[in-house]
Amino acid sequence: MADLKSFLEEHYERYNQPGFIELDPISVPHRFTIKQDIEIAAFFAATLAWGQRKTIIKKCLELLDYMDNAPYNFITGHEESDLVPFTNFKHRTFQPTDVLYFLSFFKEYYKNHTTLEDAFAGITVRDKLVNFRKTFFRHEFVPDRTKKHLSSPETNSACKRTNMFLRWMVRKDNKGVDFGIWNTISPSILVCPYDVHVQRVARKLGLVKRTQADWKAAIELTENLKKFDQQDPVKYDFALFGLGMDGAI
Repeated sequence: MADLKSFLEEHYERYNQPGFIELDPISVPHRFTIKQDIEIAAFFAATLAWGQRKTIIKKCLELLDYMDNAPYNFITGHEESDLVPFTNFKHRTFQPTDVLYFLSFFKEYYKNHTTLEDAFAGITVRDKLVNFRKTFFRHEFVPDRTKKHLSSPETNSACKRTNMFLRWMVRKDNKGVDFGIWNTISPSILVCPYDVHVQRVARKLGLVKRTQADWKAAIELTENLKKFDQQDPVKYDFALFGLGMDGAI
C-alpha cells in the first residue's frame, strides 16, 4: 500500500505541472482570468471532452471565437442575430441545437447568479450532480436530444466530464493546473473522473475491481484513493490519466 501511494504521488507530481496544460482541454479556460469566463469556457471544454484532445481543443476555440473570445460578455449581452454562427457548430454528437440551448441556459442563469457554483446544491457530490442537471434542464423548451450531454448518477453514469469540471473549479494547490476558484465545495468530497484511461490504469493497479465504467466504479476508485489522501483524493487523477495517456501502464 505504501509503495502504491509513493508511486501515485510521484506521478501526480510529474503530471500536475504547467507543461500538462497545453495539450489538455483545461488549456481552454486557462485563456481567461475572469471567474465567469473561466466557468463558461471550462464547462464547454469539459462537455466536449471526448475524442482526441487536439480536436477537442480546436472545437472549443472555434466556439470561443464565435463568442468574440469573451464568453461571459457574449453570454449576457448577445442578440438573437449573434447566434447565427453557432448554427454551423458540430463536435461529434454535440449539434447546433445543443449549443444553442447551453447558451440560452447560461444567459438566463447569469442574470440571477454571479457564479455557476451556486447551481451545484447538495451535501454530497452525487446530490450536487443530480441537482445541477435538474437546474440545467429546468426549462420547458429544452430539446430532448440535448439531455444526453449532461449525465447523472441517477442513471449510474460515471459523470466523467462533470466530475472533471468540478476538479478544475474546486481543487486548490500551487501547481497552476486546476483553478480552485470555488470555495463552497471541499476537494475531499470530489469523485475521480473515470474515463477509459483512468479505468485501465486503476484496474491494473488494483484500485478498482468493478468491470463497468459507471458511477459505482468511480466511487470505488475514489474511496480507495482516499486511503492515500483523505482531503484531496482526486489529485491522483493526474497520475492515473497521465499514465494511461502515455501508455506507461
